[in-house]
Amino acid sequence: MSRRKLSRFRHNAEAGNVIERGKELYTTIKGKWNEVYFKNKNPLVLELACGKGEYTVGLGSRFPERNFIGIDIKGDRIARGSARAGELALKNVAFLRTGIQFLDEFFEENEVSEIWLVHPDPQPRDKEEKRRLTNTRFLNLYKTYLKDGGIFHLKTDSRFLFDYSLEVMKSDPEFEILDATTDLYNSPLMEGHFEIVTHYERFFTERGATINYLKARLHKKK
Repeated sequence: MSRRKLSRFRHNAEAGNVIERGKELYTTIKGKWNEVYFKNKNPLVLELACGKGEYTVGLGSRFPERNFIGIDIKGDRIARGSARAGELALKNVAFLRTGIQFLDEFFEENEVSEIWLVHPDPQPRDKEEKRRLTNTRFLNLYKTYLKDGGIFHLKTDSRFLFDYSLEVMKSDPEFEILDATTDLYNSPLMEGHFEIVTHYERFFTERGATINYLKARLHKKK
């Protein structure tokens, strides 16, 4: 393991804004994010597969009246977001190191108001469908934790993943598609991204890729 990675893992172990295995909150935080960690009643917003946490930190700095949690399994990545949030003294930002498939260990039903999924791995091969973070299994998982009326965002450079996700969500009667575009940068919807650009997004757009985006609202069955 490189010296840089070891340094980032040490950062996570010491950082108060990183919750990971070995820390007390890792096994006790479920359903208590507002009460125990943020100590307020503000809405919870998740960035799934957050990588370096660009959206977690970017949105957290713009919306102090909301709480943001970046979730990723890669500790060396979230360490960068954690450090940046610390530099900005953001008390409304946290990072959780875990796999997306284990969200039920950390969130209660109806605990979350909004979810962002930004440039996830598109998993384009047929045999990889079960790993796509917008397949039916994962969407049903998100629906558990999202409140009724909660918002789901997908931002991706992959037209394949965008089309797949749009089709899956349109077939789900509990999701209402509010906005969708295959060219975000030339769309009025760009205003809702507050000039937040991830490392991968910059890489893709500099090479001529367009960015796809959809926004949906959850209407839970009564």
